[in-house]
Amino acid sequence: MDAQKLKHKRQLRRSRRTRSKITGTSERPRLSVFRSSKHIYVQLIDDMTGMTLAAAGSLGKEAAVKDGGNVKGAAVVGKQIAEAAKAKGITKVAFDRGHYRYHGRIKALADAAREGGLQF
Repeated sequence: MDAQKLKHKRQLRRSRRTRSKITGTSERPRLSVFRSSKHIYVQLIDDMTGMTLAAAGSLGKEAAVKDGGNVKGAAVVGKQIAEAAKAKGITKVAFDRGHYRYHGRIKALADAAREGGLQF
């Protein structure tokens, strides 16, 4: 098995382990994070209905982020999702880091969302 397939299998195993413990409801939606090399995206998802309640990212017209591939950009996106959640009346969320380790951009996003008023 080549290195890329092995890496992908490990990522799937980590994300399944994380997702088996987290479920989003309408009262406490799941805060799902996707990180690419240049940008970071986050969604609030209600798993019971399969609906995305709010989303923010470092790419797009309303992003106001120059570079989403660093810690500062992730912090801005964290504040954006906290504002969007407050506008929808959401204060508590379940943080889903996926297969990413909790450090760097993921940690900065989570800390900024907490400062914005979200409770994990």
